Amino acid sequence: MANYIKEIRELVGHKPIILNAAGGIVANDRHEVLLNLRTDTHNWSLPGGYLEYGETFAAAAVREYKEDAGLDVKIVKSLGIFDQGFTTYPNGDVTQVISQLYLLQPIGGHTLDQATDETLDLKYFPLDQLPPLLNQQTADMLAAAKAYFDQLDD
Repeated sequence: MANYIKEIRELVGHKPIILNAAGGIVANDRHEVLLNLRTDTHNWSLPGGYLEYGETFAAAAVREYKEDAGLDVKIVKSLGIFDQGFTTYPNGDVTQVISQLYLLQPIGGHTLDQATDETLDLKYFPLDQLPPLLNQQTADMLAAAKAYFDQLDD
């Protein structure tokens, strides 16, 4: 079901729905995190996205990172599940997103050097100097990443 979400939206319109997503943290040596500038909302988020029907959180995180950032990644560890992700998209779609967040390690590929249909730009940001974010859930996930890195530095 390659267009699972599209098929659901055709049935329910803009009605609020619950969706599952996966994303990840890729950080450089200074613990700056890679964010993507989204084409749909023109703000920044972690590379990631919705699960396709039958897909696992882990598989979705790896797939979405390749699509959104151009990187092949492996999962290092889970950083948690975030279930308070409420978003209204510019087209009127409303979602509550349940997201699994992973710490990821790049193992291949290269960051995209041109815009795609989902990503306008990619950039590393210090966790205390973040740009305008997609939603509160993105902020919560980045706060969890900061807490994880702070614990490593102690």
